[in-house]
Amino acid sequence: MSISFWGIIWTIIIGLVLGVLGRLILPGKQNIPMWLTILAGVVAAVVGLFIAQALGVASTNGVDWIELIIKIVLAVAAVAGATALYNRRGVTR
Repeated sequence: MSISFWGIIWTIIIGLVLGVLGRLILPGKQNIPMWLTILAGVVAAVVGLFIAQALGVASTNGVDWIELIIKIVLAVAAVAGATALYNRRGVTR
């Protein structure tokens, strides 16, 4: 399982968007800073890439819809987890 340099760069860029999208999809208010939202999206994008590669759906003709769905679901979960951990610290804004 090998990934290219540009594959990683695009995954990080997509992760930035996924973090924001995950925050928009997640119901309720998330009391976390934007940098943590973006970090959650980047982590979800990287993990989603590895899961998609393991399932053999990372490289298809056209848009990789299954990979994108995996990444969005992981982004929502990552934002929810980041919100829970951040708020457990007692930091609210």
